[in-house]
Amino acid sequence: MKFKRQDREELQLNLTPLIDVVFLLLIFFMVSTTFTKENHLAISLPEADGEVSETTDKSIEVVIDKSGAYSINGQALINNQIATIKSALEKISNGKRDLPFVITADANTPHQAVVRAMDAAGQLGFAHLSITSKKPE
Repeated sequence: MKFKRQDREELQLNLTPLIDVVFLLLIFFMVSTTFTKENHLAISLPEADGEVSETTDKSIEVVIDKSGAYSINGQALINNQIATIKSALEKISNGKRDLPFVITADANTPHQAVVRAMDAAGQLGFAHLSITSKKPE
């Protein structure tokens, strides 16, 4: 008896559907993911007794954290130089020097950082200057 070998077909694994599924998952996650950049400074206000003053919605708020980093109306500054602070204030104020100028500094902020913000406001001609604090608990 003589057996004749039959040619076998090679088995192949088709990767095209797998690659399609991976690309669809990649696209889904790229579209559904949102990226937000938080640039809020964490500060702890100093305590003081006094009455709460009303602030208007049109004001310039300078926030200084405990390391001395500045943020003006929610936008962080690239450095702590007085020229940078002045240019940011000029850009935000659009030449209006009668806007309320509010300094919010952390309780552990170096005194020099607060003085630098006050100096920049004074050089630009801002007259309505206030410093925020919180009531003692």
